[in-house]
Amino acid sequence: MPPVGAGTVTTPAGVRAAGVHCGIKADRPDLALVVTDAPAAAAALFTTNRVAAAPVQVCRAQVARGQAQAVVINSGNANACTGLQGLRDAWEMVDLTAAALGLARDLVLVASTGVIGVPLPMARLREGIPAAARALGPHGDRAAEAIRTTDAFPKTGAVQVEIGGRPVAVGGMAKGAGMIHPRLATTLAVLTTDAAVAPAVLRQALREAVDASFNRISVDGDTSTNDTVIALATGAAGHPPVRTVAEPGFAVLRDALTALARHLALLVVRDGEGATKVVEVAVTGARSAAEAQRAAEAVMTSPLVKTAFYGTEPNWGRILAALGRSGAEVDPDRVTVTLGGVEVVRGGVGVADRLPAAAAAMREPAFTVAIDLGLGTGAWHGWTCDLTEGYVRLNSGYLT
Repeated sequence: MPPVGAGTVTTPAGVRAAGVHCGIKADRPDLALVVTDAPAAAAALFTTNRVAAAPVQVCRAQVARGQAQAVVINSGNANACTGLQGLRDAWEMVDLTAAALGLARDLVLVASTGVIGVPLPMARLREGIPAAARALGPHGDRAAEAIRTTDAFPKTGAVQVEIGGRPVAVGGMAKGAGMIHPRLATTLAVLTTDAAVAPAVLRQALREAVDASFNRISVDGDTSTNDTVIALATGAAGHPPVRTVAEPGFAVLRDALTALARHLALLVVRDGEGATKVVEVAVTGARSAAEAQRAAEAVMTSPLVKTAFYGTEPNWGRILAALGRSGAEVDPDRVTVTLGGVEVVRGGVGVADRLPAAAAAMREPAFTVAIDLGLGTGAWHGWTCDLTEGYVRLNSGYLT
């Protein structure tokens, strides 16, 4: 995959952005706009949580046309579980944005993130959205700042590739630190590119990128009501349009989107609420890839395993217990586990004299748990973090 460097949603040609404070939060930016110079190919993936927020429902309907020119995002309020009024408010955000930018209503996408069950303060958005439109420019960094909630830092990046002999940029931003678990799209993100691509092809590239990135992370096992990943392609790079997945440009664009999405997804894990470590969980030797995923996710979401990560305790028994309840086929006598490259389980039995070395390896800010089930060729890997007092402290008083 291509390397990821510095950049934002405004790195690709034909994209402007803004981030402003409109008063949803007390004193931090809370409203972002991302706007393309002309209608762009658009694709999006959304939460599979059945309790889908109003903006998810509206954005899903809007993006079905495969074209968009603006994305409006507020933070500090999820506009979720807000009934019919929440839907009206989400549509009003669309209309306010369209009016401020002089666009057709069907070219505006919407997203929200923050506290669930509280009505949007629409009076502040009625003033804030026109102000954001006036502030548009090469300000992807400000937009990334404005979508943060409990995030410790903004998450951005960019990739440079070549399609059809022309330089192509892919830029992006994401937010997320809690309520993160693989279910189609496990954060809020906007990815932009100046590639020329048909909407259906862009959607396939986005789906493959998300499956290899955002769908492989978990902070706390909870799937948000508001998960949204949006991709916009302006076509400003000037190469012949990529119209099918069989064309070489598709693989180039997909790999660029995947590299950037994985970079952003790992930043989400690194910024997990209270987290001190990033842990890759890699399962091999399963009967199928699906069973490898079930096994890995059981380990990634176990509070007992995650607290052991925090304590740098090589408590391999917790890992085997998680595997045993995962629903994947497991023969304990065939299981091997390594922590940070140190073998701690062989044939389902602990390797006692290796535990001190494993504990030392777990003190690193990032390490891998490698699990071989010894049953087949199925493999899957994902990333999680440790579980600390910081997570409990933050989430025991989120509303207050």
